[in-house]
Amino acid sequence: MSNAHIPFNFPHLTGGEIINIEKAHQLGRLAGDGFFTKECHQWMKRQFDLPGALLTHSCTAALEMMAILADLEPGDEVIMPSYTFVSTANAFVLRGAIPVFVDVRPDTLNIDETLIQKAISSKTKAIVPVHYAGIACEMDVINQIAKDHHLLVLEDAAQGVMSTYKGRSLGALGHLGAYSFHETKNIICGEGGALTINDDRFLERAEIIREKGTNRSKFFRGDVDKYSWVDVGSSYLPGEISAAFLLAQLDQAEQITDKRLMIWGHYHEALQELEESHHIIRPTVPEGCEHNAHMYYLLVKDLGVRTALIEYLRERGIMAVFHYVPLHTSEAGKRFSKASEKLSVTENIADRLIRLPLYCDLSQEQIQKIITSIKQFFVKKA
Repeated sequence: MSNAHIPFNFPHLTGGEIINIEKAHQLGRLAGDGFFTKECHQWMKRQFDLPGALLTHSCTAALEMMAILADLEPGDEVIMPSYTFVSTANAFVLRGAIPVFVDVRPDTLNIDETLIQKAISSKTKAIVPVHYAGIACEMDVINQIAKDHHLLVLEDAAQGVMSTYKGRSLGALGHLGAYSFHETKNIICGEGGALTINDDRFLERAEIIREKGTNRSKFFRGDVDKYSWVDVGSSYLPGEISAAFLLAQLDQAEQITDKRLMIWGHYHEALQELEESHHIIRPTVPEGCEHNAHMYYLLVKDLGVRTALIEYLRERGIMAVFHYVPLHTSEAGKRFSKASEKLSVTENIADRLIRLPLYCDLSQEQIQKIITSIKQFFVKKA
């Protein structure tokens, strides 16, 4: 990869992906739930200490499965942040539920746990914490609120694979969780995801929903002599080629995470002086949270500065990007959801956030070029 252009993301290969794909072909099964899918399931259950884990063809699919498992009915409410990807809300809207948006914390950009209580109504059925940038929400507080009000906790841990909260894996802290293995994430298979199950009562039904509403998995285990349609569901399985690719990534998950943390650390140390001079705000990692270096972002003064910085970097061959348009400000968000109160922090940070390139194969020279270019921008601006 040339130093002349530094993309925002570039998918990392461990070297084992093609070997696994060839083996999947040799085994003669490329549809879902073959050898490699089962190996991925076992890896996740061991690594994340989960009763159950099921690969899906996307994190969106895992979120949709969560919404079905939650037995939501039209008019039910689900509490979540507005500063998230559209799938977080869409999965529940498809079941007729209403996303109720709560503001985020100014430090972690995660849902503000102190505002959740106010958003709960007689129609509330679940809380959906989103672990932004792979940094955990305040899960002890969220779980206690959910317990007090008999609500489900459905984690959107799309960005949280290999992150922990007080020693426990993200995605294993609520009743159900969702991971993403999209090519922009840390551990990848192009398109892919997983439903994580931390409550035994959901294990059997999750399997059925994932298999088009049939008990096909029971049939293949020999538990029934034929399979049939028993519940709602859809085709949420990935193919074996995706699973084979993913297993090679999972087997190197710790090494991938360490590489990303090293790059994240370079950014964080080198840009400290810009924070001290009040040009930027760097990410915050609360005590008890071990993150996976999914993202390195900066908060600048305002939208004008962000636009100028992105353009300045682009002119130097560096692709930096902003992130979400808050869902409550979107056309569909206004139609399908509501805000519990004014989302001032969400709206403020959405205009100021800029994400820097972060992937395993960034060279030291490229990292230094990015850091130097950012510093030069603020020197010239001053």
